[in-house]
Amino acid sequence: MENLHIVFWLFKDIAWCMFWKPLGIIMIIPTLIIAILITWRTRNYMSEICHNLAITVWISANSYWMISEFLGFDSRPLFGVYTFKHLALIPFFLGIILLAFYYFIWKPKHKNELETM
Repeated sequence: MENLHIVFWLFKDIAWCMFWKPLGIIMIIPTLIIAILITWRTRNYMSEICHNLAITVWISANSYWMISEFLGFDSRPLFGVYTFKHLALIPFFLGIILLAFYYFIWKPKHKNELETM
C-alpha cells in the first residue's frame, strides 16, 4: 500500500507540474485516502503515527496549494502580504509541530520503546 501511495502522489505532482487540472484534482483522493489508511494502520506506534500524520497534513497542504493554483486564487490577497496560497502553511506547520513533538518530547522520554512495526 505504501508503494502504491507513492505512485498516486507522483501522478498528482506531475499533473500539478504539467497543469493537468482534472488529473491533479482526481489524484488527491487516492493519495490522501491511502495516507489516512496508512496512518490508521500504524496508530499503535508513536514514531509511525507522528510521521504518517505529518505526511497526511503535508499532502493536504500540497493539495490545497495545487488547487489554489489550478483555480487561480493562489495569488489573491488574504491579508497584508499573505495570499490564499499561504493558507497551506497551516498544515505544513502542523506537520512540523507533530515531528517536533515526536523528536523533542516523546522520543527522549521513551528511549527503550519499539519505534516501528
